[in-house]
Amino acid sequence: MKVRLLASALCVALTSGVAHAEYPDRPIRVLVGYSPGGSADLIARLVTGAMSEKLGQPIVIESRPGAGSTIASNALAKAPADGYVLGLATGNIYGVDQTAYSVSYTADDFTPINLLGSYPLILAVNTETGPKSFSEFMDKAKANPGTMFYSSSGIAGSPHTSAVMLQDYMGTEFTHVPFKGGNPALVAVAQGEVDFSMGTAPSVLPLGRGEKVRMLAISSAKRSPIAPELPTIAESGVDGFEYSFWFGLFGPAGLPDDVTQKLFEVSKEVLADPQVQDKLIKIGSEAGTFQSREDFVTFAKENGEFTLEKVNRARSLE
Repeated sequence: MKVRLLASALCVALTSGVAHAEYPDRPIRVLVGYSPGGSADLIARLVTGAMSEKLGQPIVIESRPGAGSTIASNALAKAPADGYVLGLATGNIYGVDQTAYSVSYTADDFTPINLLGSYPLILAVNTETGPKSFSEFMDKAKANPGTMFYSSSGIAGSPHTSAVMLQDYMGTEFTHVPFKGGNPALVAVAQGEVDFSMGTAPSVLPLGRGEKVRMLAISSAKRSPIAPELPTIAESGVDGFEYSFWFGLFGPAGLPDDVTQKLFEVSKEVLADPQVQDKLIKIGSEAGTFQSREDFVTFAKENGEFTLEKVNRARSLE
């Protein structure tokens, strides 16, 4: 009888130990809805690679590109809420995905964890025929509404919605020419097919510093370490203008509070590392700086609603 009771107690102890193993006790997957080598893939690998070292478990990036990243977001929404399947997402899950694609999820199907990085956009013009400064660009745009053509990576993408926002702030009109991707959109600027483009830093900087296009200003609220030589659009005469797109770490809805908070704290620590910040700057991103998860939750919701508003405005002009 004593042997049987001892064996039973040992089983309970072992079972209890397994059930309450400290998170994480096995590899974590992060779903990324964009192609390998792009901005999302790079930031995911950089930040989660550093997080993996602190968590003591591998973090594996799983690329699921397609349908504007909604394939990956749909898989994340259906994943077990145990912290072993996470995903990279943007403000699009707060309404844009639902209006642009046939998806069944809403923002309530996700748990926001932390902002990983944000990407300001750079306004670029043709080197030979474009304006020499942003003030010259603004004068030309206001004097000739609708006659300046701009390229984008596609309808309702960041280069499109940012240009729509810019024309609204400036009180003028531009004419949109969508392309299938950011690189073709910038090539069109370099070749003089369009007047300008609002491109991502990783796409614009090589062309700008190689004098293939002329960079006039950056869309961040203040001068960015990504391109410190560039003035902001706001300081160049468009008061209050600010635009960037961001990537955040999310889990499925119902992620346990202790797991969520641990992931936030580890990501916060990683993002405060100067070496990580420098690496992010080199790929055109500024590190997330939220001091509490609640602040990120508020930001994600407000930014998502703002993005939806701008996408709807951009679509209404097509």
